Amino acid sequence: MKKNKRRSLLNYVLFLGVLLLLNIIGNYYYGRLDLTEEKRFTLTKATKKLLKSLDNDVTVEILLDGEFPAGFKRLQKATKEILQDFRSQSSYVHFYFNDPNVGSVKEINETRKALAERGISPVRLMVKDKTGSSEKQIYPVAVVHYGTRALIVNLLENSNPSLNPEIALNNSISLLEYKLASAIQKLKLRSKPNIVFVQGHGELPPIAFQDLEKSLSVNANVAIANLDTMITLPQQIDVVLIAKPQVAFSEKEKFVLDQYIMNGGKVIWMIDKLVVSLDSLGRNGKYVPYDYQLNLDDQLFKYGTRIKPNMVLDLECARIPLRVGQVGNAPQLDLFGWYYWPTILPAGTHPIVKSLDRVWIRFGSTIDTIRTKTPIKKTILLASSKYSRTQFIPTEISFEILRYPPKPEKFNKGPQPMAVLLEGVFPSLYEDRVSQEMQQGLDSLKIKVKSRSVSTKMIVISDGDLIRNEADYRSNTSLPLGVNRFEKTGITYANKDFILNAVEYLLEDKGIISARSKDVKLRLLDTVKAEKEKTKWQLFNIVLPLVLLLIGGFLFNYLRKRRYAR
Repeated sequence: MKKNKRRSLLNYVLFLGVLLLLNIIGNYYYGRLDLTEEKRFTLTKATKKLLKSLDNDVTVEILLDGEFPAGFKRLQKATKEILQDFRSQSSYVHFYFNDPNVGSVKEINETRKALAERGISPVRLMVKDKTGSSEKQIYPVAVVHYGTRALIVNLLENSNPSLNPEIALNNSISLLEYKLASAIQKLKLRSKPNIVFVQGHGELPPIAFQDLEKSLSVNANVAIANLDTMITLPQQIDVVLIAKPQVAFSEKEKFVLDQYIMNGGKVIWMIDKLVVSLDSLGRNGKYVPYDYQLNLDDQLFKYGTRIKPNMVLDLECARIPLRVGQVGNAPQLDLFGWYYWPTILPAGTHPIVKSLDRVWIRFGSTIDTIRTKTPIKKTILLASSKYSRTQFIPTEISFEILRYPPKPEKFNKGPQPMAVLLEGVFPSLYEDRVSQEMQQGLDSLKIKVKSRSVSTKMIVISDGDLIRNEADYRSNTSLPLGVNRFEKTGITYANKDFILNAVEYLLEDKGIISARSKDVKLRLLDTVKAEKEKTKWQLFNIVLPLVLLLIGGFLFNYLRKRRYAR
């Protein structure tokens, strides 16, 4: 009997020892099995490769500590889990949570002031507690440090006020890996990429893309170039942006662009096909658009796209004010949906547009894709809603269209492509087109004409105003990109996010941006069904376990009595 007791005690001690050993090992090694359908807890190959290449400490400070509503708790937990995954790939990764709202009133105010000077703004929420409701400032921000450099990462996706908060939160969680990995990658770069805005053809002036330039300048060298003064575009230029040209390109300038692309250059074409003036329309009440003569149609056609001479009208659109009456000496204004300004909600899963909010297009046109001599992959990034139609020139546009309720049956042409990504090997526009005189000049400069590009990418957008921010030319100030000065609803369209994603995708060669494609499915509770079956599930979760426990206890005592009665 004593021997059996010793053996039982020894087994018990050994069991506790194994548990203790596993717990100690678990503190040093982190891991988990990902059994989710969408593999939400599995890092992409590109992220793993990046983390394993680290040769210096990466420290991430997350300003998301303390007591929060359930949604922010979920974001906090997801951030911790992602960083634990990062640490499991590299011992150079360190992280800690910090609460900016801890300390005396003076200390908290000083902390908030310091954060504001670094460009870190809080989210203000009304939080309920036992004593009532109070406003709380929450900082859903991570600061990534690498060496002497640091980068601020906003963990919470900007969301349209009309968007379900759960969906907005879900989008934020699905993008955590991409945002943190992208920040580490940018900090790791020894030199910044070079981005050039083309000027000289009536393109948007610098003040009109001031907000975008400021955002790009954080991680890139941004400059302005005039093609007329250049023989070639240096290959040190990583991305070229052409925004709303209004004057024709010369053959020399087109050749410079063409050979830049043949050598692997990347271009974002933001082209208005038609001349449309809202100011003229406002003064005269009507306007007849006409075709820009940019001399670019043949070049874009050669690369696989054609911007059609039409305008896309969409019932899902931004608004403009119109005079509806007079109150004393002041005009009475009201906002109306302006069908020529579609607000596009991207529906694709491509990394550029995944989880993106609405993008504001002004007088955009349809883009057709064309079969090319070389294999080019074409991906539609932006397309109007199914409630859209087109108008071809010559046609007159006026505000009269807003005097009557829209007829949905007329907006039945379905989605119209308005931004297309092209990837692959591009044929040269100047294949077999170089004159003998031109060839001699190129030979003297030791410039070799290429008829096929290396594998590269470009994006064609049928709206030159996509990156335009509202500006005050007298004070040289501008509103944030994506803000419609007519709509005072707090909505900021995702134009800046779209173009920043597009630039990053063109720059990317390591695949980090593929993490944007991760899809964390939102499985919301069916509240109607839950309310209807509430009693059933209460009985199942509360009463059934107690019944099973009583049955188990009865059987245990019954079997025990039978055994020892013998």
